[in-house]
Parts: sequence; structure tokens; C-alpha cells
Amino acid sequence: MTTILVVDDNQVDRTLACELLRKHADWKILEATDGREALEIITNHSPDLVLTDLVMPYLDGLGVVEEVRARYAFIPVILMTAYGSEEVAVQALRKGAASYVPKGNLARDLIETVESVMNISQTDRQQQRLQECLTRTESYYELDNDPDLVPALVGQLQQTLARLRVCDELDRIRVGVALQEALINAIQHGNLEAPSALREKDENEFQDLIRKRKMLVPFGKRRVHVTVRATPAEALFLIRDEGPGFDPATLPDPTDPANLEKSTGRGLLLIRTFMDEVSHNALGNQITMVKRRHA
Repeated sequence: MTTILVVDDNQVDRTLACELLRKHADWKILEATDGREALEIITNHSPDLVLTDLVMPYLDGLGVVEEVRARYAFIPVILMTAYGSEEVAVQALRKGAASYVPKGNLARDLIETVESVMNISQTDRQQQRLQECLTRTESYYELDNDPDLVPALVGQLQQTLARLRVCDELDRIRVGVALQEALINAIQHGNLEAPSALREKDENEFQDLIRKRKMLVPFGKRRVHVTVRATPAEALFLIRDEGPGFDPATLPDPTDPANLEKSTGRGLLLIRTFMDEVSHNALGNQITMVKRRHA
């Protein structure tokens, strides 16, 4: 059974998060009221994932992220962000958090975010044992617009990172999150041309548009092209869709704390935070991401 630790000094917010998570029959939920108590529980119970608020007494969410990264690198941390904590959240993502969910969107996004990070984390742990004597690899994939293929591809690419020892377990999870965001963006916003503004307005309408466009020409016939080149020094990921593209200069700055509570740009924020180098081509239908090995 998967064990999740929820950390929040606000009882109302903590109870809401726990109630949402307990709807998942296979999850055991533990609670802590601050970061100091959370570290004691982690030491005694070794949860599979930590979901933490940022602003707390004794030890805040940023401190939790730093301590978990230093002492329990195999445990991913997801942030619960609230208005006013944006700058700390960006710092926490840079320090090692695996993802975040705005408190205002818990009911909509919490389960999906936890499932996504847990799937990536569990896949990564299982594949660590498959170390091989590999010094260089290059691969190319051509995907149709099926999001079910994304976790399998991400897991395979994480396996490559593990074999080459490009980064540690937690960074492999973070790279996995970035790759998943980039691949889903290529499918939904690139090939299927589903606008981010529609998702902000109405999630159901957004998903309905995606389902319809999968069956229509030219949207449904487009493919996502993925090129991967990796050595023990670095890994390069190039993801290109067949959509019309966009002007990258029009992208809002995802690292601006003012944009943290918006769904639009969330994926790019995670990508830029977790990768060492990110760039788009002039047409806007290709993203290049580099993850380097650090001492």
C-alpha cells in the first residue's frame, strides 16, 4: 500500500487534502502539523510521498523539501501552494520538490498530480536495478496522440538516465515530470491545437475538444517526434510536434511568482525548473531540453 504524508498546520486545509486522498483505496494517509513533526514521521514510517504546505511554524515547506532531499532523496515532495507563497514555492521547486498543486485547485488536480508523480517514482525505483555498462545512447520515437504512451516512454528514458548515471533518483523523477509535461503539451496544444485559455475557462470543454480532434483531419494524423541523445555527462531531449507552432516570445515568464497560481504555463515552469537548459525553435513546435550531470 502506498503511504502519503500530508503536512499542513492549517487543520481545514489538511483535512481537505486528506479526505481527497483517502478516496483512493490503495493509499494510506499520515498527517503532520508542521515540518518538524513531518521529519519525525518520515524517519519512523518512510512514506512513499510527502504533500506539504509551504508556510508553517518551526520548519516550513522549503525546509521540508531541503531536508527530504538531503536525507531521503528517494521520497518525492509535492507542494500545496496558496496565494502569497509563490516566491517560496519557486525556491522549493528549485531545491528539489517534484511538483505543486495550488490549494484553490486541490479538488481538481490533487489526485492526478499525486498519481502522476507516484507512477514516475515507482517506475524509476524499479528500473534502477537495470544498470548496464552504457556509455552513449541515441534513440528516436514517433508517437501518435495517445497520452497512455507517455508514461511508458518517460519510464524508458528514466531507465536510460539511470544506466548512464546522469542524475540521482530524485532528479530522475523531476526529469520525468518535465518530459511528461512536454510530451502532453506536444499532443494537446501542439498536434491537437487545444488552447490553454480554454482549459483555464472550462476543463470539461477542453477535454471534449481533445477527444473530438483526435478523430479529425489533420489533427488526428499528426505525430510527436522524440529524439534522445545521452552520455554520462548529459542528456538531450528534443520533442517536436506537427502543429502550426507559436511565437515563443509571447510565452509569459513561468518563473514569475505572479504566474504560479495559473494553470497556463505550469508545465513550462516545471520544465524550466527541472532541466538545465530549455529552448524552442523559431516555429515554436519544437522544444529542446538538456539535463547535465552535476558533481
